[in-house]
Amino acid sequence: MTTFGVHIGLQETTTSEVLDLYRKIDRLGFGWISVWDHFYSANLLTADCFEAVAMHAALAMVTSRVRIGSLVYSIGYRHPAVIAKAITTIDHLSNGRVDVGLGAGWHEPEYTAYGIDFPSLTTRFEQVDEGLQVLKGLLHSDVTSFEGKHFSLVEARNDPRPVQAKIPIWIGGGGEKKTLKLAARHCDGWNVPFVSPEIFAHKVGVLRDHCHDVGRDPSEVRCTVNLGIAFTEESLHTQFGKMANYVRPGVLTGSDQEMIDRIAEYEAAGASQINLALRAPFEPETLDRFASLLKLEAVAP
Repeated sequence: MTTFGVHIGLQETTTSEVLDLYRKIDRLGFGWISVWDHFYSANLLTADCFEAVAMHAALAMVTSRVRIGSLVYSIGYRHPAVIAKAITTIDHLSNGRVDVGLGAGWHEPEYTAYGIDFPSLTTRFEQVDEGLQVLKGLLHSDVTSFEGKHFSLVEARNDPRPVQAKIPIWIGGGGEKKTLKLAARHCDGWNVPFVSPEIFAHKVGVLRDHCHDVGRDPSEVRCTVNLGIAFTEESLHTQFGKMANYVRPGVLTGSDQEMIDRIAEYEAAGASQINLALRAPFEPETLDRFASLLKLEAVAP
């Protein structure tokens, strides 16, 4: 059964506005909410953006039923052991509802502005590979030692232990030679944004091949896609600015039936979860319309 979620951008908004959305999404019957990880706005226009770990904790505190994830934490911004400690704390705050995702990062202006090293893509993927192993160790084992090129642990403990026996670990991105291979080796979930159903189906096929190569059942990796939603061309450009044409293949639009049909195409392509990717200025009525379209079961406040 397909899960429907919402991925909210933390740029050019207020904390009260975002928290109100979190509460509304939880009540409407969606199954997932996730944070992104940026210091600057993703449209490259401003530095008006809230920090992800703090908002992840806030998300835990104002919701009661949805899974709360991250799509995805950039490996360059925090040591993976620090992420593991934060996620464990958020797991306690949420009574066992947290997921965590890692990615290689891409928004170089943020790194430059904050004086954070932005190494080659090859190096960043080496860091993600090691980071996923560090997360698995600290989140799922009592004691972890790890010696990598970029990160190391020496009989490291992560106490108190998470509420969940196994916190789902995700990776984000569409790279077929590295991202999807790491998903097959290490992850419980994989997410890619703004691709067409045809591209998504192809990438799911590549992921399944990688799973077979490492002797893993492909059904163990949750395949998900983030989609925009815009009922008008004006809304599309207001939300995504200069990136509007880039994201267009992965934006739901048109009549209700056209959107239902489009969602069915992603499900047929292998999507077990579909997230609406929302950016300010938010249109809360869009969530009501979409929830009604999907016949989600609302929960009394």
